[in-house]
Amino acid sequence: MKRIFEVNPWTITSHDLNPADKRLQESMTSLGNEYMGMRGMFEETYSGDTLQGIYVGGVWFPDKTRVGWWKNGYPLYFGKAINALNYFKAEIKVDSQLVDLAKNDVKDFEISLDMQKGILTRTFTVFGVKFVVKRLISAAMKELATLHYTFEAVDGREHTVSYDAMIDADVMNEDSNYDEKFWQVLDARNEADSSFIATQTIPNDFGVPQFTVVARQSFVGGDKTGQVKQDKEVTDRFTIKVPVKGSVIFEKRVVVTTSRDYTTTAEIVAAGQKLTEQVQKQGYGEIYEAHVQEWAARWEKADVKIMGDDAAQQGIRFNLFQLFSTYYGNDPRLNIGPKGFTGEKYGGATYWDTEAFAIPVYLGVADPKVTRSLLQYRFDQLDGAFHNAKQQGLKGALYPMVTFDGIESHNEWEITFEEIHRNSTIAYAIYNYTNITGDHSWLDGDGAQVLYNIARFWADRVHYSARKDQYMIHGVTGPNEYENNVNNNFYTNWMAKWVLQYALEHYDEINADEKTKLAITPAELTKWQQIVDKMYLPQADVEINGQTKHIFEQHDTFLDKDLTPAAELDPAIRPINQNWSWDRILRSPYIKQSDALHAMFYFPDSFTEEEKRNNYEFYEPLTVHESSLSPSVHSILAADLKMEDKAVEMYERAARLDLDNYNNDTSDGLHITAMTGSWLAIVQGFAGMRVRDGQLHLAPFLPKKWTGYSFRLVFRGHVLEVQVDAKDTDVKLISGEPLTIDLSGEKVQLK
Repeated sequence: MKRIFEVNPWTITSHDLNPADKRLQESMTSLGNEYMGMRGMFEETYSGDTLQGIYVGGVWFPDKTRVGWWKNGYPLYFGKAINALNYFKAEIKVDSQLVDLAKNDVKDFEISLDMQKGILTRTFTVFGVKFVVKRLISAAMKELATLHYTFEAVDGREHTVSYDAMIDADVMNEDSNYDEKFWQVLDARNEADSSFIATQTIPNDFGVPQFTVVARQSFVGGDKTGQVKQDKEVTDRFTIKVPVKGSVIFEKRVVVTTSRDYTTTAEIVAAGQKLTEQVQKQGYGEIYEAHVQEWAARWEKADVKIMGDDAAQQGIRFNLFQLFSTYYGNDPRLNIGPKGFTGEKYGGATYWDTEAFAIPVYLGVADPKVTRSLLQYRFDQLDGAFHNAKQQGLKGALYPMVTFDGIESHNEWEITFEEIHRNSTIAYAIYNYTNITGDHSWLDGDGAQVLYNIARFWADRVHYSARKDQYMIHGVTGPNEYENNVNNNFYTNWMAKWVLQYALEHYDEINADEKTKLAITPAELTKWQQIVDKMYLPQADVEINGQTKHIFEQHDTFLDKDLTPAAELDPAIRPINQNWSWDRILRSPYIKQSDALHAMFYFPDSFTEEEKRNNYEFYEPLTVHESSLSPSVHSILAADLKMEDKAVEMYERAARLDLDNYNNDTSDGLHITAMTGSWLAIVQGFAGMRVRDGQLHLAPFLPKKWTGYSFRLVFRGHVLEVQVDAKDTDVKLISGEPLTIDLSGEKVQLK
């Protein structure tokens, strides 16, 4: 496997300027601060292939749905995280020669992402001048992004650098349904010390608010030689003299303000000007230190240290860095998009990935209020979930697969209409939060509206089979998206049953006001219990390694397929989603990600070891892991079954999925929500973290390649540090009152 970045515990570094890997490199060197972010594209002219991408959290556009055959219930639009104005664009010349690294004779190229400090540095030499460019998206001041240049002559001659600094509003999304540009310019001005552009999303027919984004640029160093204003672009021009000896500094600082925080365009512009004046009073050292200190505080809480395997160490830190760059819980209006600020693909700000994979991580590394914000986000969008269910002619609440505002905005029929298992994961997140924190207040309050309306949806979506005297769910897509429109997907049915059972168990606990609002009738409760008692869960006997074993059948006809293991596929046709027709994929037995096994990932204690082992040994060999969400689940289940080599193999794939481009799809953006999986694989997998009856359980093992690992864990007002090496496991109480935990079956008191 080709690696385009060198292995280092704290940095992502390459010395190879390879046009074929340019988009891949851009994805991997993305930066963000939850408020905004950008791909690692070059700011100066680059005439080769590139994907320009700058995004602002919560800013989106409803791109009108484009399909060949309209079906009732289709979302009217596909909600997209859209490219915002390019505030780092530049045209740079050295002695009148254009800097274009796609064409120049480039020497000593290096690009390096320092994950510890959150700084992207590029170094290269062209036309006798060495460039060192440092880029940061401030973790200390959300609206601020900076470029810091150092120019140095390396050929013993003086040089003149011409720098045209631009803000460009003439941007587009490559995935626009109708090749439409989504921005209009409200105002653009060159002023004495800075320039700005105010942009607004174009009008739409769907009642979605228009967003206004203003970017203002200011500078330190250089000699200003002029300004230019065009319809969709402003430019400040500078000349920078590079001496024969020594170096010279130049900075560009950008402040971005939006209608998410201010009301009128005038207020947004004024806020940006005020912040710019504040920033201009600070030296670069002050801006840099504030940013670095914020990242240091994050790493202090969440760093996972791996000894003896630098590739594994780099992988987990890269994933945590990109996850925290996307979301850190500072803005409760935001959620975690699957690409974050690293690309356009998938659209949407919110997928079921948040509840399935991200919430368990934030419960372990952050204050519980972060998770409460993510849960509240779903409550705040409950009206949208009601709308989605009504569109399908169903009662209750159906949470969307893709959304910004609660309304479903994904336009593939097999996802929108059929991948309804996502609904149960919203309920699972409520359970997960309540179980791990011990805090029932959200479940008994706003959470009751979410949980019980999801239960109502399932009670209406099932149907009764008189022939079998059981309840069934037909016409669904399970987590395995390589099978559409199947009947009785085990995972979907099992989770629907669990939701109804969980709702019944907690009904007496929710507060009276919530019960009044819900107005659940005794007949409803009786019906829910009937469904729980008679839910059909497909099962079968199969042959595994020459022995007959009992498994849960993935869906009614799965075992009728040609069950040839994935290992027997020709490597030349992998990944199959890039080489086979969709018809062939749907007819195959190959599984994109955990499906029947996913229930065992959520609820390992609800299944016997024999059930977990039989199903794992049957389904994993048929799994091609072409979803970024797949490896971590299989790693955790393998660890639970003491299949340590398999657990480590799957961890390595989860940790380096983007760094090593396993699925040949990282060039269009990182898999942000899947990056949670590497942390889960270590903490829930290798360390065996579970919460049972309010007590923390740990059962660690040490992978053979490693000499040790450690991590910190937030648990019910305590911060613990877990250290595992070849000799033993040491758990320290960093803060909080004395605590008793279960460590590999023994009670241990931490003081």
